[in-house]
Parts: sequence; C-alpha cells; structure tokens
Amino acid sequence: MLAMLLRRLFLGLVTVWIVSMIIFAGVEMLPGDSCTAFLEREAQGKLLENCREAQGLNRPAAERYFDWATSAARGDLGISANGEKSIAELVGDRLGNSLLLAACSLALGVPLAIFLGVVTGLWRDRPVDLAVSTLAIFAMTIPEFVSATVLILIFSVWLGWLPGIVLTSASAPASEFFPEIILPVLVLTMVMTAHILRMVRSSVIEVMVGDYIQMATLKGVPYWRIVFRHALPNALLPAINVVALTIAWLLGGVVVIEVVFNYPGLGRMMIDAISDRDLPVVQAIALIVATVYVCVNLSADILTMFANPRLRTLHMRRG
Repeated sequence: MLAMLLRRLFLGLVTVWIVSMIIFAGVEMLPGDSCTAFLEREAQGKLLENCREAQGLNRPAAERYFDWATSAARGDLGISANGEKSIAELVGDRLGNSLLLAACSLALGVPLAIFLGVVTGLWRDRPVDLAVSTLAIFAMTIPEFVSATVLILIFSVWLGWLPGIVLTSASAPASEFFPEIILPVLVLTMVMTAHILRMVRSSVIEVMVGDYIQMATLKGVPYWRIVFRHALPNALLPAINVVALTIAWLLGGVVVIEVVFNYPGLGRMMIDAISDRDLPVVQAIALIVATVYVCVNLSADILTMFANPRLRTLHMRRG
C-alpha cells in the first residue's frame, strides 16, 4: 500500500513538472514579453534592454525555466510585470475568494446531487426520475454564461431580489458579501449537481440489479435495509471520482462565472492579467490551477482505493 501511494505521488509530481514545462513554453511562444507589455510605446532601445536585464529575460530559456520552476516549488512565484508586488501576494486574496465560491457551491451541490441521484435511481422511470433527469440534462447542456445571464435577468433585473454583480470582497461583513454570491453559487451548483446526480443515478440502477441484491431480496431482507446497508455504499463509490472531476471542472467554470458576476477571484485576475499582458501572473495562475487539478485527482484516487476493499486488496497483492 505504501509503495502504491508513493507511486501515485511520484506520478503527480511528474505530471506537475510536465505541465509546468508546457506552461512556460506556451508563454515563451507568445509574441512580445512582459517588458514590451509594461513599457508599451516606450518599449525600445536602452529602456527595453534594461527592463529585460532586470527581469532576466535576456538569459537562455532553459536557465529561466529552471529558476522559475525551483522558485515556484519554494512558493516564490515571482514579481508581476509592473514590478509593484509579488505574485504570491497578489494571488493570495484572489485564491481565497475563488476557494470560498467553490466551497459554497460544493457544500450545496454535492449533498443535493447525491440525494437526487439516489432518489431517481431507486424510482427509475417514474415521474420524479423523468422530471429531475430532464432538468439535469437541460442544466448540463446550457453554457454557464447563459445560465448566469438568465438568472441575472430574472432575480436581479426583473424581480430585484438579488444583486447581479459582486461589488464587495470576502473581507466585507457577511451580511453584505453573501447575498452577492448567491447567484454565482446557484449557477455553479446547477451544473455540478446535474453531472454528479447523473452518475449516482446510473450507479444506483446498476447496483440494484446486481446478483447479491437479488439474493438479499429473495432471502426476505427488508427493502430499505438492502438499500442503505448494501446498495448505497457500493453505488456511492464512483461518486468520489465524479466529485473530484467536478472540482477540477470548477477551476474552469469559476473563470466564466467570475467574469460574468465581476467576482474578485483567481479567474477574474487571470483574465485581467491576459488583457494587460502580465505574463508572469498568467504563468503563475496557470501553474496553480494545474497543481490543484493534479492534487484533487490524486486525492480522489487514493480515497477511492481506501474506500473500496477490492481495489485495496488488489494493490496490496501487486505490491
């Protein structure tokens, strides 16, 4: 088991390393650099040369990548293109805001999705299943920015119940901040719930027609005991990976939502950095997102392995 965990950890580190090279190479291939973006029309002659020398842009790419990667591993993400603040300082508050938005969406969406998935799986092809499944497919097919726009029109413009954009930060009083993030959380929750409940529903249906469930039924075991003690523990295991993939999806979905609602998160910061051609910030945020993605999926794999005795036994035999 320990060998398996070390292998997974090593694979995760290798993945982050490869992704960091791809990110660095992608930024390198972009026309211009952070100095030309910062100096704009004055980006010429001695001034441009001095800027590139100060930021180390006149060194070989391999040397710059090594310095950037080793510094990032120590938590030093460099300085923004305008040279005013460290990127770690800039990212800190924005990352916290994005995590808060994602956490609220997960806290609301995951329990709701599991409940609806179990209900629709147990009452397959009944009115409740048809209604919930139709709404889930509808939510999955509509882009996030469309859902966000519709909710803004209904609850902010027409009814006037909720703010349509976020004007405060997470440091503001809860009475001011949380009403403003209700709509962003609802949009993320809609899509997240749809994906997870579809997987839970399919898993419940598959488990309920299994041989051991049929045998327990023939032996006269009460229906709800079969459901809670035998069916659900096995049916909910696949939900772990789905939740992990959903968290990974949140990293991309949050960008769209933050732009639509003017939310002061990491996604909005990345869009602003791209507009300002602040390449060091873009590079750092891309690395953070990739690292979180790898860590989430690695954690889901390990959690699934510990929760599933068959997988745990299989890896112990291989080890």
